[in-house]
Amino acid sequence: MLETETIKKIYAGYSNAYDAIFKRFFFPRIKHAIATMDIRHGDKVLDVGVGTGLSLPLFPRYCDVTGIDISSAMLKKAKEKTNKLNLNHIELMEMDAMNLEFPDNSFDKVFISHVVSVVPDPYKTMSEVKRVCKRNGKIVVVNHFRSPNKMVGSVVRMLNPITKKIGWRTDLSLDEFIKKANLCVEKKYKLKKIDLWYVIFAVNEK
Repeated sequence: MLETETIKKIYAGYSNAYDAIFKRFFFPRIKHAIATMDIRHGDKVLDVGVGTGLSLPLFPRYCDVTGIDISSAMLKKAKEKTNKLNLNHIELMEMDAMNLEFPDNSFDKVFISHVVSVVPDPYKTMSEVKRVCKRNGKIVVVNHFRSPNKMVGSVVRMLNPITKKIGWRTDLSLDEFIKKANLCVEKKYKLKKIDLWYVIFAVNEK
């Protein structure tokens, strides 16, 4: 399990180079997911683990977005983006995804991208996500999950101790995650046939 303080240190180190390293891998799925979320005028949207703000220019200006992240260094980069692009519909807050500081039923939609394999407890995180999302609101998860292919899966499990040292786990099973998080999934799919990242659309039935 990755500890919170360790995560902060790792991602503080990534903050200056995060976009250069990860944008080419993460951005296409982020862009697709947000474009498919059916965000409506006046919706309140929570972006959990907003990082350096790769997602922020993609949200329509007719909704209100709150982006949270545990890393102040990453949030500094996100804030620079919001200022440069005049994204006045976005508010950024330093916050732990496992302890969201919002009342119940605060958001119409929650977007959580490349986070559940980073946080110490993905299921506590998802419990918090469901709590702050309105009943029948939409929860969209983009994340890496262990391949169901036994050979690939075994290799990924072997790599898990290494990847944890650089900021994420690789042993999370998609089916186990959906079951333990008690998600009412509308659809789940990969953007490419050969891909370890999934896009999950769920309805928050509480």
